[in-house]
Amino acid sequence: MRAFVTGLTCITFVFVGGSPLQAPDVDKPAAAKALAVAAAFIDDFYSFNPVRLRAAMANASGSTGDIVYYQGWAKAGNYVVLRRKPCHLDKPDEVSCGVTVKDDLAPALKISYHVTDVFHLAFRDGRIVKVWNSSDDPPEFDEAMKWLHRTRPGVFTGPCRGMWKGGPTPGDCVRTIVAGFADYTAGHSHSNRKRP
Repeated sequence: MRAFVTGLTCITFVFVGGSPLQAPDVDKPAAAKALAVAAAFIDDFYSFNPVRLRAAMANASGSTGDIVYYQGWAKAGNYVVLRRKPCHLDKPDEVSCGVTVKDDLAPALKISYHVTDVFHLAFRDGRIVKVWNSSDDPPEFDEAMKWLHRTRPGVFTGPCRGMWKGGPTPGDCVRTIVAGFADYTAGHSHSNRKRP
């Protein structure tokens, strides 16, 4: 299953000091523009169109390889958006946007869990100049990755070469990781439990 999320509207508010756009040191028009650009960036990422994503990151060349790689990973890992949190202003020049997804990785680990990725965007003069992300991967993910590094190091010099560093085959990588996770799970006992 592939999710093509386009044209989603994300209503954005800036909450600083408990009140939307009320802090005296916040440039309200610049903050509103950054939030709108950030929401559009999320649309671009989940369009699964790398040309569109690269255009959104035209001024963030240092981040492009990693984020385009992650987009290819997400597409091949069958990411489906379950929930988009409104983007919010973390600093005058930084916005974050949380997106909860369903993917092929959790079922391979036999856990019922939906990861939330947070995209962090730095702005200068109203343009995105840096993008990075964080996520709340469950401990089983880290355990299975360590197992793969230990038992199948060729994965990381083959299909996962350059993983998270702009490598050439993110789709092959995530499919190999999903298969490896299934093998890991078959050899380990995990209860199929729900997580928050």
